[in-house]
Amino acid sequence: MTIPNCPKCQCEYSYEDQHMYVCPECAHEWPIKATENNDDNSVKDAHGNVLQDGDSVSVIKDLKPKGSSNAIKAGTKVKNIRLVDGDHNIDCKIDGFGAMALKSEFVKKI
Repeated sequence: MTIPNCPKCQCEYSYEDQHMYVCPECAHEWPIKATENNDDNSVKDAHGNVLQDGDSVSVIKDLKPKGSSNAIKAGTKVKNIRLVDGDHNIDCKIDGFGAMALKSEFVKKI
């Protein structure tokens, strides 16, 4: 297995330290698992289908948004999603709730 270059400064002298890669030039550290699991950078739904911008999805379980007294019910359809980086990797608008960020693990592609 080859150790990847630093994602921050592209230094080729990065090294492995327990469960992290470390760059000796800029001191950037990143987890080894993040490099192994995100080779294709694709976002997948709960069933493993690859999602793309503009897809329609369905919520697979009731979700309780913070600050709201109502829950998003399982089966709610969401049209025209937009994929973003981060933990909540789907931006969308849900009727009755407005703009929302969802995790791809709680939706399925329609």
